[in-house]
Amino acid sequence: MTAPGPSAGLARLLRPRHIAVFGGRFAAEVIRQSERIGFAGDIWPVNPGRGEIGGRRCFPDVAALPQAPDASFIAVPREATIEIVRTLAARGAGGAVCYASGFAEAGEEGGALQQALVEAAGDLAVVGPNCYGILNYMDGATLWPDVHGGTRTGEGVAIVTQSGNIGISLTMQQRSLPLAYMISVGNQAVLTVADYIEALIADPRIKAIGMHMESVDDVERFSQVAVAAHGRRVPLVALKVGHSELGAKTALSHTSSLVGDDTRYDALFHRLHIARVQSLPELLESLKLLAVSGPLSGRRIASISCSGGEAALVADAAHSLGMDMPEFDARQEQQLRTILGPMVNVANPLDYHTFIWGKPDAQRECFSAVLAGEQDVTVKVLDYLSPELSDSRDWDRTVEVLIEAARTAAGRTVVISTLPENLPVQVRTKLLVSGVAPLQGLQEGMVALKAAMDIGDWFAGATAPLPVRVVDAVDGNVVIVDEWRAKVDLSRFGLMTPAGQLVDADSVLAGADAVGYPVVLKAVVPELAHKTEAGGVVMDIRDAGELQHVASAMGSLGSCYLVEAMAPPPVVELLVGVTRDAQFGLSLTIGAGGSLVELLADSRTLLFPITQTAVGEALDALKLATLIAGYRGGPRGDRRAAIDAIMAIAAYAEAHAARLEELDVNPLLVLPEGQGAVAVDALIRLRQESEE
Repeated sequence: MTAPGPSAGLARLLRPRHIAVFGGRFAAEVIRQSERIGFAGDIWPVNPGRGEIGGRRCFPDVAALPQAPDASFIAVPREATIEIVRTLAARGAGGAVCYASGFAEAGEEGGALQQALVEAAGDLAVVGPNCYGILNYMDGATLWPDVHGGTRTGEGVAIVTQSGNIGISLTMQQRSLPLAYMISVGNQAVLTVADYIEALIADPRIKAIGMHMESVDDVERFSQVAVAAHGRRVPLVALKVGHSELGAKTALSHTSSLVGDDTRYDALFHRLHIARVQSLPELLESLKLLAVSGPLSGRRIASISCSGGEAALVADAAHSLGMDMPEFDARQEQQLRTILGPMVNVANPLDYHTFIWGKPDAQRECFSAVLAGEQDVTVKVLDYLSPELSDSRDWDRTVEVLIEAARTAAGRTVVISTLPENLPVQVRTKLLVSGVAPLQGLQEGMVALKAAMDIGDWFAGATAPLPVRVVDAVDGNVVIVDEWRAKVDLSRFGLMTPAGQLVDADSVLAGADAVGYPVVLKAVVPELAHKTEAGGVVMDIRDAGELQHVASAMGSLGSCYLVEAMAPPPVVELLVGVTRDAQFGLSLTIGAGGSLVELLADSRTLLFPITQTAVGEALDALKLATLIAGYRGGPRGDRRAAIDAIMAIAAYAEAHAARLEELDVNPLLVLPEGQGAVAVDALIRLRQESEE
């Protein structure tokens, strides 16, 4: 038995047997659009002031309806919307689209009305408010008060968008995308993007889901649903818009200069195996490829074109997107030389010039020879001329022989036009029927291939993504923990720090004798976050006389000092930091450390909980990884120790998740292999728990 709640009602709303429409002009448009697309169920207009709408008899209210409707479209003012939602919920309806605006997006008064709407909804699945609604092109249900460009389909992709106008525009696409659902979510007062994904992945007709989003309000819930989508092998593609400024301006650590809202979204999508794109065309082409060809099994690509310029464009895009273009094997090379003659340079990407243009038999042999390789996908670059300028018979023959050759190929085959408008609709339709994805626009088509490759890698992996855990901060003032105490606390979790002693002015020399020269002297002042700039750090002190002089000069900063052994020269310096965000909770950043933090901006961010595998992958993704591996015969860094040190910092952060505001270990010295990794500086900001 289905559990009660909005999610149960959403299943009825997405595939309704009957629809109730409330209002006047917009209700009439919903009826017209539903009839146009061929909705087979009952449609019941509800309007106490009118006898009919759209040629259908009106009902005066919810109570008069023949039964509780699966779906309702409410296009009345906001106050009346709340009352209709209340009566629908009491009647046991499935769900409703609330078209009216003026809720939370309209200030304090609207926010109060939205809260009233949520309370009125109860278990009713409410879309919006302030949204266009839902288009279901598989079952012909259009809860949508405006024109749209989609057509009926048996299966395809779903798009969930936070913009109604973007939704309309996407239905007008001329890219042969098999669009199954368009959902405009509006304010997400009751149902969130996560709820829609959860419902959509249960429908086997949905081949992929695209998201156009401004934000994720509940990161934990969203991550759990994304993990479920991965488990069902339903690809997710996201277009995140609205890049925000960097995190809190009052933050004191170097980490905060590297980690902004968009960085955390990158970390979220990567962790959850969601392909991220940067434009609407990239979103559409990625979804089309996934719907037609599914995720790709590898990153090996072969390219066929009759232009060196096209071949170069493909090669450049493949290189920048991390694809591999393997050489042809000896048999392929010999076959292609025989077919193409001595004037053609046989290589991948293949520019076969125009020697075999208009010769179907030769093209068939050429395409078959290329497709016989071990690549995962073969790209045929093809642009049609305008039909007003030339007939298309030679282009059509090229498509026919490519389709014929692709039938027996082990890998996938796609056609990409360099410009979106250069692949006519009838050609796209023919390719789709044959299982060859027609991609429009070379750059967005190549991005689509990368998305399918990424998802293919993720689906083939043995490890499922791990949901994100967000721990909210407790109330309390934020205080800085001095470096000595920070290092002591971190060392309890396994982080290696230099041998050192906390001393006063009279004990500096004795402390240095105990530690052993050369030493580092630091002023211990909790309020002094950046000691180096204030003259609170002096390194490589070689004897007692120099130490006494340095301590005297540093006396203006305070009377407490940290004397530490000078650490040996590292292979690399890393930054490891933890920052807090109200939406994402804690996140951990690994990057280039020392004085090069902002200059190199070479970093990777992870969300909690942290795994050793994720840390290793993030570390290996840094440019500094080449140094750790032993650059040009140099010493190898202790990668294992670096990972252990980062995991120790993560363990401290998790143990103090509710109180930790910020943590910065910079630098973490990665010593030569077998010698460990040492944290030589640490900054911690913690919240003091409020006393009741």
